[in-house]
Amino acid sequence: MTPHAADDLEVRFATGDDRAFLTEMLAEAAGWDPQRPRLTPAQVLADPQLAHYLDGWGRPDDVGVIAEVSGQPVGAAWLRRFTADDPGYGFVAPDVPELSIAVVGEWRGRGVGSVLLEAVVQAGSDRGVTAVSLSVETANPARVLYAARGFREVGRGRGSVTMLRECVAACRGGKV
Repeated sequence: MTPHAADDLEVRFATGDDRAFLTEMLAEAAGWDPQRPRLTPAQVLADPQLAHYLDGWGRPDDVGVIAEVSGQPVGAAWLRRFTADDPGYGFVAPDVPELSIAVVGEWRGRGVGSVLLEAVVQAGSDRGVTAVSLSVETANPARVLYAARGFREVGRGRGSVTMLRECVAACRGGKV
């Protein structure tokens, strides 16, 4: 755990029961920019490009973790594979899952994102994942976190970058 994270921060695996919280976190991730209108969870689920990050959550290759403080969820990170016919924003290949991650506003900047990122990458690696991709808008300050955690830019789109972290050796370490 990082020194800035709460002393009682715990990370556990996400289950099917966490879908509502994952939807809230997807809305947080999509609404990171305070200059843009916030999406509600209902709006996220109504948008096919966002909803597919959670549709049918709990598939055999879905991997997710939830950070909790005193039993309250404060952030989530999950990996999901997509196909070339239905790619995510950070799609690289069908065998490379894409990362989604968000932290509740008042818990940002306390190391929760770093803990979640390492926990979900480790959980994926434990299941044979050899690389993880993501998409992040160029103005999003989280790009610094991703770069510091071994993600490198592999593509650019309209206002966003696709990043990749190879996990062959870099992902071995502690368990969730």
